[in-house]
Amino acid sequence: MLFTEDFLHYVWKFRLFDRADLQTNDGEELEIFSAGIHNSDAGPDFQNARIRIGDTVWAGNVELHISSSDWQKHGHTSDNAYDNVILHVVYRDDQPLILPNGRRVPTLDLQNRIPDDLYNRYHKLIFGNQAIIPCEASIGAVDSLTMHNWLTRVLVERLEKRSEAVITALNLNRGDWEETFYQFLAANFGFKTNALPFELLAKSLPQITLAKHKNNPLQIEALIFGQAGFLTDNVKDEYPLKLKKEYEFLRKKYQLNPIENHLWKFMRLRPQNFPTLRLAQFAALVVQSNHLFSKLLEIKDVKGLRNLFTEIKINPYWENHYRFDAESVPSAKNLGQASIDILLLNTLALFLFSYGKYNQLQHYINRGLQLLEYLPNENNKITADFSTLGVKIKNAFESQALLELKNNYCNNKKCLHCGVGNKILKLV
Repeated sequence: MLFTEDFLHYVWKFRLFDRADLQTNDGEELEIFSAGIHNSDAGPDFQNARIRIGDTVWAGNVELHISSSDWQKHGHTSDNAYDNVILHVVYRDDQPLILPNGRRVPTLDLQNRIPDDLYNRYHKLIFGNQAIIPCEASIGAVDSLTMHNWLTRVLVERLEKRSEAVITALNLNRGDWEETFYQFLAANFGFKTNALPFELLAKSLPQITLAKHKNNPLQIEALIFGQAGFLTDNVKDEYPLKLKKEYEFLRKKYQLNPIENHLWKFMRLRPQNFPTLRLAQFAALVVQSNHLFSKLLEIKDVKGLRNLFTEIKINPYWENHYRFDAESVPSAKNLGQASIDILLLNTLALFLFSYGKYNQLQHYINRGLQLLEYLPNENNKITADFSTLGVKIKNAFESQALLELKNNYCNNKKCLHCGVGNKILKLV
């Protein structure tokens, strides 16, 4: 039988064993009032448990092992942190537990008290040969309330982890939320493929420098394209020539160093996603949006947030260009709704959550979560796999949560720590 200590912890925590006529290995009557609080740090496995042995009620710690002899193998005999253990819970009692001070620790043997069907479901989850996720054969039977509650929890876990990067950047920016938001928004304008050069561009060109030229769109565009490294080569068209002239002056004025142009990727991208066009859109956003993060905090509806991006007007040059000096068929070059929604998802929702978390303002946390509820769900391999298993995905709130569930729980087979896994294990 493949049996893990993690499973034993699970059985004890939720008291999923036969509790009729419980006795210690010494034959004393045992009653469990509280299994205690699961301890994930060093020390006994469960703290502040309450039990009755014979006529005495005890409060203290509980330690669990597969075999009683594991106590000594794990080095607990010489560790004073285990001196106040009131009960030793084991799957197999192979030797009595006597502490150095002579105290005999009561032991509960669960070998014949764990239901076979519970173990079989656990074994199938952890050791089965599933193709997508451990519970792929059963997840469709989990009720919607359980799914929603658990997805809410893992989504918050995901945002809390992602917000750590926001707070780290905020500290580097000396508490400047506008600058931090500007840097993250720029990185997300790269849409994965060009996220790094966009991030480097923003860090090389502080927002305070751009603010000095708010009333001169050509200079804003020159600063952005120049720092991106697109104005170091020879250009021919009138528009890029003007940009180059402006940038040469501004570069000396602010002692700027452009990033390496080779960092930008064009291969296997549709022209609508070329970095030159994204830079033009980003420049237009900078020109038309003062204090963008402050506006984000004020606008409470999705339509208003989308309008921040749909109403930007890029330089007319790009109406028939995707790159400098390469004319193309005229077409609309504004950001599409799908791209805007990705920016709302990856930047705005994250910053609303992070701002609320940092300042302990729950309504901003709620707004970040609500924004994800209003955005459409993402389409990728993970969401497609969950859909094939019968999981209905209604919005970005759920698709983001499923990404976290798959990557942090399913891939690591942390079924015993998963609300969905727990529900499946308890299904009769």
